[in-house]
Amino acid sequence: MTSAQASTLAQSRAARELGLKRGEFDLAVRLGRIRTVPDEGGGGHRVTREEIDRVQAEDGFPETLRERVKAVGTSEGAALMGVTTARFTRFARLGLVVPVKFYLNRYRAVVWLYLAEELRQFADDKKHAPLLNGRVPETLRAQLETGLDLRARNWRGRHLGFLLRQNEDPWARAAVVASLLDPVQVAEIVPDPYERAYMDRYRPEQTTHGAPDSPAALITARIMTATDPDEISWLRADLANGLEEARDRRAAPRPTAETGTPEAGHDRPTPPGEHRTRVDHRQPADLREAAELRHPAAVRRPAGQRRPGEQRRPAEVRHRPGGRHPSEGRHSAGAVHPAGAVHSAGAVHAAGATRPAAAPHSAAAPHPAVVRRPAEVRPAIDEPGRPGRLLGWLRRRNL
Repeated sequence: MTSAQASTLAQSRAARELGLKRGEFDLAVRLGRIRTVPDEGGGGHRVTREEIDRVQAEDGFPETLRERVKAVGTSEGAALMGVTTARFTRFARLGLVVPVKFYLNRYRAVVWLYLAEELRQFADDKKHAPLLNGRVPETLRAQLETGLDLRARNWRGRHLGFLLRQNEDPWARAAVVASLLDPVQVAEIVPDPYERAYMDRYRPEQTTHGAPDSPAALITARIMTATDPDEISWLRADLANGLEEARDRRAAPRPTAETGTPEAGHDRPTPPGEHRTRVDHRQPADLREAAELRHPAAVRRPAGQRRPGEQRRPAEVRHRPGGRHPSEGRHSAGAVHPAGAVHSAGAVHAAGATRPAAAPHSAAAPHPAVVRRPAEVRPAIDEPGRPGRLLGWLRRRNL
């Protein structure tokens, strides 16, 4: 804890020392009855010890302070002014009395609260005697017939004044004004997305009732958003002026290099079942294991032996002197001769004579006339038990 925090109190503790409920304390802060200072740690506002001593030294503390922050509803307010509840509601709709806070009851109806001190002052003013005792003027009655209701607008004006008093930074003050406008209106006044994002950092905490996107939250958002055309025009002008002042103080942060190239997109997530590793990205141990699986040490194909079904290449045909038949050369097991005769161990030649199978040459001493394949071509093993389609697919995959 810093020295500044040690000399200040949290708002909850300050409310206990002043003998106020938390709602009464918050209202006293909003009305300026209790002054607060920003928290250096970023935790909101705190109350200094000197402010606590000042409030406690006032005459009639704490009863006087409680009376100054007392809020009443329509019925109690009408009783304080000596009028009916219907007449009091008309006064509130006309803007003659201004609500200080609101809440939603269990039926999600908006309940407006008014300062008892202001209602007593309104009733004690002799200029308001005709409104309290006589007939409501025709001009005001005509406005009521058109559906005029200034309670939400007057509350927004009072709420805006409180937030502006709490913030001195120009960007924070611009964010306060923008919080009462629709996002479309804000985008028209502040077209730069970096400036809008910077203002969002200072956006004040909204009054919430209920869970997000619930009916109660939607009602609260509607109350806190300007709807009257003249109110919107006034807020737009105030936001434009505040934005110019904020730009003069300091510019909104933005990327250091404006290259104009779009941001690289994120990698597409791999669908289930496609988590495969490319061969060229395997680790050396994986490569060795894959090589051992492809070429087991116990199974080796003799040099010069072709894969099953592979056609004889010209370089593999041994040309022997004496006019011997080319079929006397070495053939792999199951290879088909172009003439249709099958040559294998114990096979019958076309002339009807049975010849013994020629012993294959070992890999260590191949026949001089046999030309081996290039070293970069990796031979495949003969696995008669595996289907030909699977072997062909494996060869195409490993090449």
